[in-house]
Amino acid sequence: MERYFRKRTFEENIIVEDSNRIDESTNNAFKTTNTIGKSSSMLAELDLEQIPYDPGLRIPIANYSPKIRDQVRRVYLQKGPCQPMDHAFPKRKFGENTYRRFSSSWFSEFGDWLEYSISKDVAYCLYCYLFKANKGKQSGGDAFVSEGFTYWKNKERLKTHVGKHDSEHNQARMKCEALMNQGQHIQTVWHKQSKQAKDDYRIRLYSSVDCTRLLLQQGLAFRGHDESESSRNPGNFRVLLKFLGDHNDIIKGVTLENAPKNNKLTSPDIQRDLVSAFAAETINVIMNDLGDSLFSILVDESRDVSTKEQMSIVLRYVDKSGHINERFIGIEHVTSTTTLSLKVAIDKMFSRYNLSISRLRGQGYDGASNMQGKFNGLKSLILKENSCAYYIHCFAHQLQLALVGVAKKSIRSFEFFRVVLDVVNVVGGSCKRSDLLREKHSNFIVEALETGEISSGRGFNQESSLRRAGDTRWGSHYNSLIDLLSMFSAVGDVLEMIYEDGSSSSDQKLEAFNLSKSIYSFDFVFNLHMMRTVLGISSELSQALQLKDQDIVNAMDLVKVGKQRLQVFREDGWDSFLEDTYNFCQKHEIDVLKMDDMYMRSDIRGRPQRNAPKLTNLHHYRVDLFYVVIDLQLQELNDRFSEVSTELLLCIACLYPQDSFSAFDKKRLIQLAEFYPQDFSRTDINKLYDQLDTYIFDMRSNNTFTVLKSLGDLAEKLVETKKNKLYPFVYKLLTLALILPVATATVERVFSAMGIVKDKLRNRMSDEWMNDCLICYVERDICLKLDNEVIVNRFQSMKTRKELL
Repeated sequence: MERYFRKRTFEENIIVEDSNRIDESTNNAFKTTNTIGKSSSMLAELDLEQIPYDPGLRIPIANYSPKIRDQVRRVYLQKGPCQPMDHAFPKRKFGENTYRRFSSSWFSEFGDWLEYSISKDVAYCLYCYLFKANKGKQSGGDAFVSEGFTYWKNKERLKTHVGKHDSEHNQARMKCEALMNQGQHIQTVWHKQSKQAKDDYRIRLYSSVDCTRLLLQQGLAFRGHDESESSRNPGNFRVLLKFLGDHNDIIKGVTLENAPKNNKLTSPDIQRDLVSAFAAETINVIMNDLGDSLFSILVDESRDVSTKEQMSIVLRYVDKSGHINERFIGIEHVTSTTTLSLKVAIDKMFSRYNLSISRLRGQGYDGASNMQGKFNGLKSLILKENSCAYYIHCFAHQLQLALVGVAKKSIRSFEFFRVVLDVVNVVGGSCKRSDLLREKHSNFIVEALETGEISSGRGFNQESSLRRAGDTRWGSHYNSLIDLLSMFSAVGDVLEMIYEDGSSSSDQKLEAFNLSKSIYSFDFVFNLHMMRTVLGISSELSQALQLKDQDIVNAMDLVKVGKQRLQVFREDGWDSFLEDTYNFCQKHEIDVLKMDDMYMRSDIRGRPQRNAPKLTNLHHYRVDLFYVVIDLQLQELNDRFSEVSTELLLCIACLYPQDSFSAFDKKRLIQLAEFYPQDFSRTDINKLYDQLDTYIFDMRSNNTFTVLKSLGDLAEKLVETKKNKLYPFVYKLLTLALILPVATATVERVFSAMGIVKDKLRNRMSDEWMNDCLICYVERDICLKLDNEVIVNRFQSMKTRKELL
């Protein structure tokens, strides 16, 4: 197995040298180091023949530029240690009457490394000066490197400095010997490398990059349980690399078993670094696209398969072409979901990507209790730092809460959804029953196709099952009702078989009997069709709100349209709705109630109420059910979306281009600018006041703009016609409106992707590994466009940086 913390292979040096990928930032860091009387930039151009020979006059070897450091070492080693044999060594006083001096005989005993400085009357070690690692003090500390040795009365200190075979001194000596061995020097080896070796390495590296790209695109695992050459399942990475080799003899000749043992480019560390390179370049594209633009954040947290809380962050911004983007920038593990821990995680990610909270102009969450608190919530903590980071409740989440609110407010609606849930649990309670349900439904589809009741076509009549409804899953109630309607006959047959099955327990039989009796009642069918229609209207709205390029004004419009459709259904939809209900009952042989008959009210024990007011079935089903449910839905929507009437959103609506900018209001747009004091100074607002008159006259007199339907279309058209530069303050207002979050659907999609990337078989993957894979998988439209050369450059720079560390 390869390991990164090893000497770089010759082929890797070839790529680094051939592509000029030496880390310039590292060189610059060395060049700016101060030295004694000179800068290191001067040292980089120093005449090597003029370097001081006396060890007391030398500067630290680290102060030389890395480009010439080995050359300096080689010059000193070629000259040998400074040993003035004939010098008259001065005496030093030790104690009251004792004098000692350096002995020239020591040169004979320690001649390969011992040096003497005439200028300072001290001794040094040449090996340690050239190669001693900065890892603290060894025997003698820095005495033989920077301070110098002067304790002439104790010769044993020289032997102590040499130490054992693994001492710092002996390690430095071996490095000096390796440097002077020209046959092993990297420059010598470099010139000995053949062009074929360079080409082989490049083919091998590009093949590994291609395998990595495909696995990231599909969210697949890289490693296998047994990655040995004899393994039958060594993991997707090696299998894919072998597949490439089997279809390309050139690749096969330089990869896997045909590659050098220490340069196969298939180890887990290599795979991680390649993925890290893809993720880093993907983020780099996003950050370059963002530039210095203003942005909003969408945040949510969820638990992964290994029961670790993960917080996902998405940026919403307008790019240089005026298009709205929502880009995933990473997932962060949080030990708890308190507001403080979430805020710390956000600050950490902002610091990583050099994002400033001062550029934040909006924040959106799904409405969880730990995020929506007015005083202690995450939004409040961010608002304390940036008052312009306005909070917008997720529209799609509010819509789902409105649907759940209807079920909780109406006892009949609550009872209806409880029956639906029980049906799903009983019919789909075991694999045997689920298979039976699919079989029955398939038989009904075949019969309907033969009779011409339904038509066939691509994507039609797919195999399905009953889906469970969830209070916090958008559109789940609607999907559950659609499944029940399409599989109604099959569900009834399965309930009947459970009741008649001799292996079923008495409780199961009783439950199946009661459910069958409930669903084959006119009351249930009526509620099923009514809630299907009501939730169908809301479902279309929910899907529209989840679009990435949706703007806040259009979202408000969609809510308005949803309310209008419900009102129209209430006023004019009764007759057609009742007809559909009757047809369904007749098809499934369910007794139909006559609307003119008297409705039999019953108490909670099921007995007829004696003194109940006499009402017709029409009054009960139309007034007490139909009107009540729709009115509750309308009321809940008005309550949940009350914030759309706030001043901020009303001002934004004035930018809307529909109907030839009929909503334009200069006074409100000035007020909108005042909501963002960080972006509009008093002078800017005065300029905006004058600019708005010219802008609206230009827009209304230009047919290109009068046909636009949304704020997003307007922004893109302004950039396309370069009018964003003509009206910079208006365009800034427009971008501020566009970056306000509408729904957290993108964050939810990230969590869906997390379930694919980190599944039960990969539940031990590290947070960093999962984050890199998720970035590439979620933003694969960017990742797939990255050029191989860009990835190779990043990969090589990462390896060079590791070796320098």
